[in-house]
Amino acid sequence: MEFSRIFMISCSVLLLCSSLAYGQAASPPAPAAMSPTPTPAPAPAPAYVNLTYLLSVAGPFHTFLDYLESTKVIDTFQNQANNTEQGITIFVPKDNAFKALKKPSLSNLSDDQLKSLILFHALPKYYALADFNDLSTKGPVNTLAGGQYTLNFTDDSGTVHLDSGWSKTKVTSAVHSTDPVAIYQVDKVLLPEAIFGTDIPPTPAPAPAPDIGPAADTPSAESKESGSSPKSSPSNSSSHRITNSGIWSQLVLAVLGGVLLFF
Repeated sequence: MEFSRIFMISCSVLLLCSSLAYGQAASPPAPAAMSPTPTPAPAPAPAYVNLTYLLSVAGPFHTFLDYLESTKVIDTFQNQANNTEQGITIFVPKDNAFKALKKPSLSNLSDDQLKSLILFHALPKYYALADFNDLSTKGPVNTLAGGQYTLNFTDDSGTVHLDSGWSKTKVTSAVHSTDPVAIYQVDKVLLPEAIFGTDIPPTPAPAPAPDIGPAADTPSAESKESGSSPKSSPSNSSSHRITNSGIWSQLVLAVLGGVLLFF
């Protein structure tokens, strides 16, 4: 009896252990905990480019900056530089380029013409110096003035030349060239053909050198002496004649005096 109880208990334990083992083998594994994917940080916003500051510390570009502010074109340039993906390229004449501008005079332009002329000094895209080599093969390039206000570029061994249809100039130095803003110094004011027409004034020819002929030969001291010697020769000969006649008269008087002594 006791043996049967032990046998029953052992069987129950075995059944219980087998059921637990089967349950663990049949149950699917618990899903692994998924770590959250980190959200990438937003790209930093590009630094704001202050064109007024750049032009005021370089140059001197005071005259061009004054025109930018008086025509309100500075706002257009700032918006193109900081709020567009294309950026901006600006060609800035120095102060002495405006002083050298005699004809035509900017004082005769209307407000709209003056604004278009200042807009004519910028391209609505950022161009590094190396980009102008390809740009020279694309013909006229539109400026921020739009319409017929275009520029032609040529690259001569790394020197960028600009042709506005009225004036020709070249880039002399890079003031600032970091995407999205490029500022290049030019040695002349860009005068658009759309304002000043096609009657391009000819380049003044250099003044001819004065024709200095050889100075007339002045009489030398020898020629003066030789010229004066014929005039002095008559006086010399007359003095010789007077001297000789005086000597003969004294000899005659001496002889007459000696004769009178004997008598």
